[in-house]
Amino acid sequence: MKTEQQYFEEGKTLQTYMEEMSTLKEESFSVYNAFQLPQDEFAEQLKTQNLHFLIITEDWCGDAMMINPVIRKIAEAADVEVRVALRDQDTNLIDRHLTNGGRAIPMVLILNNEGELIGKWGPRAPKVQEIVNEVRSALPPKEDPSFPEKQKEVIKSLQKRYMNESVLWSYVYESFKETVLNTGK
Repeated sequence: MKTEQQYFEEGKTLQTYMEEMSTLKEESFSVYNAFQLPQDEFAEQLKTQNLHFLIITEDWCGDAMMINPVIRKIAEAADVEVRVALRDQDTNLIDRHLTNGGRAIPMVLILNNEGELIGKWGPRAPKVQEIVNEVRSALPPKEDPSFPEKQKEVIKSLQKRYMNESVLWSYVYESFKETVLNTGK
């Protein structure tokens, strides 16, 4: 069985992954270009921790479209290497990191210098999850014939919010920062 470090070594850089996206690329770069790192000490603190990140993701994922650019900005500011493993290409990795029994993405794996998994973050910041839960609560039951269409509308509205509401990016930033700073403690 491959280790998380082996997946990291085989993965594309996050920059290459974003350049090669075939779905939600423009939206992802819109977030990347608009997101500004807060003026705090996180990047400097991260530089001293000797970490690297492996993101399990797919380019069709609306959450990843918003989250990956935020993680990329953090990593660039802190000179942390980030690589990508595609969830659907080899499900063995995501199956070790399920969320409530599901293959939710993106999942950011935090690895130390020795390549050991020391923490993980994802698939959403808690405050973003609250918004998603609230929006989903308005959906009809899955058995309802209108469910598929209503679900598409919910996904489209969330993707629009993910792309345009900078407060959501700050929720991701703050939640990821808290996870990283508390990793290994």
